Amino acid sequence: MTFSTTAAEWHCAPVPEVAAQLGCDGLPAFFPALLARRGVEDSAAVQRFLTPALDQLHDPHLLAGLPQAVERLHRALQQREAVVVVGDYDVDGVTATALLLGVLRACGLTAEPILPHRLLEGYGFQPVHVDRAQEVGASVIVTVDCGVSSMAAVDRAAEAGIDVLITDHHIPGDQLPAGALLINPRQEDCTYPFPDLAGVGLALKLALAFADRCGRSLPIHQLLRIACLGTIADMVPLRGENRVIAALGLKALGQTRSLGLRALMKKAGVKPPLTASDVGFRLGPRINAAGRLASPDRALELLLATDHQQAEALAAELDQSNRDRQAEEAKVVEEARATIEARDSLPPIAVAWNEGWHRGVVGIAAGRLARELCRPTILLSLDTETDTATGSGRSVAGIDLHRFLAAWKQDYLRFGGHAQAIGMTLSRTQLETVRRRWEEKAEEWPGELLRKRYQYELELSPREANRSLLSAMRNLEPHGEGNPQPMLLVGPLHLQGSPRLFGNGHLSAMALGDDGSPLRLLGWGWSDRAEKLAGRFETLGFLERDDYRGGEPVLRLVDAREI
Repeated sequence: MTFSTTAAEWHCAPVPEVAAQLGCDGLPAFFPALLARRGVEDSAAVQRFLTPALDQLHDPHLLAGLPQAVERLHRALQQREAVVVVGDYDVDGVTATALLLGVLRACGLTAEPILPHRLLEGYGFQPVHVDRAQEVGASVIVTVDCGVSSMAAVDRAAEAGIDVLITDHHIPGDQLPAGALLINPRQEDCTYPFPDLAGVGLALKLALAFADRCGRSLPIHQLLRIACLGTIADMVPLRGENRVIAALGLKALGQTRSLGLRALMKKAGVKPPLTASDVGFRLGPRINAAGRLASPDRALELLLATDHQQAEALAAELDQSNRDRQAEEAKVVEEARATIEARDSLPPIAVAWNEGWHRGVVGIAAGRLARELCRPTILLSLDTETDTATGSGRSVAGIDLHRFLAAWKQDYLRFGGHAQAIGMTLSRTQLETVRRRWEEKAEEWPGELLRKRYQYELELSPREANRSLLSAMRNLEPHGEGNPQPMLLVGPLHLQGSPRLFGNGHLSAMALGDDGSPLRLLGWGWSDRAEKLAGRFETLGFLERDDYRGGEPVLRLVDAREI
């Protein structure tokens, strides 16, 4: 069966009381409410939010374990020891590896990268990586974006006489790797003032502190252009230091001299000034694609490329990998949706598994279904050789999926992640049992968390959705987790002529307000929803710049209803 869909609920986002105390000189009267919803609490914070600057970055030495890690790396430099950097296969892990590797080498260390193969080795720091580090004669391993749950690998390193320095932003479990030096702002004894750094953000901190110890002055903006990629793509909150890294990094990315990044930007069709959307939907997926389908090494090679032909060839290869990834993802989404819809009723948490699903795409497929079904979704790929299931889950607003699933962590072979995204491996024989337990417990969630609902931040007439508003809104960029693009309620409207359909199910239309004010509408995937724009209606959407029409405002549609 296909589960019936009811009309989405529309709600105006509440205005925090602190908004009345915020001064936003020169900006529209509604700006204090927008900033207050994004965690801005006083006038000083207003200025920091609106003008991200390097002096807003905290001292790296405030991170527990970092000063000791710097000294160990400095001793390795003095004694000419080899170092291995072990990363992860996603954008955050690959960029963190590239950034730290480049700085270690620039400071004179002999350093080599090791990135896990998703299908052959699985996520994170593994004992096999210790064996590979031994082969190159390394006496120090530094992990980036992984390691906090790698007890077996740390034990193997201790047996081999290799020191391990872990930098990881994932939530620590009850047990930490014994004998390793841990840098993680979420560990209990760390008082670092900003706990939400991405893995590449921690790599940046370690790189800056080590370079300073070596008396080297680093081109900070060149590092930020790499750090912004992983920070934006990993969907950490774009507030505080992450906002600084993203904003300054995007500006530097538009002026990059990196051959690899320039080739990738050309292939992806993005041009300066770059936005978080360019990273999240064009650059990030291409960097991610290599590690999702096979080995992330090609993505790392692109970031480190020093030859024009090599850079262009790698960019083309990653672009094709991304196309292949999209095809695999579409297959998983379609089959998982059919499996879930075969149930008698839609459970509060959607769980499905299949032997033919590619492990590299189940996470993004779960994200698409979570948004579509309005509930946490977990998709798992079965491995008949090991009799295990490995996959990922994505949540919805208001539900901490990591905390929810951690109640049964004794049932998992591997488990980790964040509030909104998790990864796990468990025995195939456990699947039916854990799914039943998850569904029973999830029945306690408030029903409103599982209904499609939109929160808009501004209610405007079509006349007010103009270039002036668009210009003011740019002060909020870059957008991302924790700093969403403001959703607008705009109306009343009626169409001028018929909608124009184009591409793969997209829609463009010109609408008029009651006073004749024009507003162009754009609906991605809206060809089968054109009837919502009949008669007199109002819309929810995002006001954006249409570069194909001289920068005029266009409202990207989210929903519409008759009035």
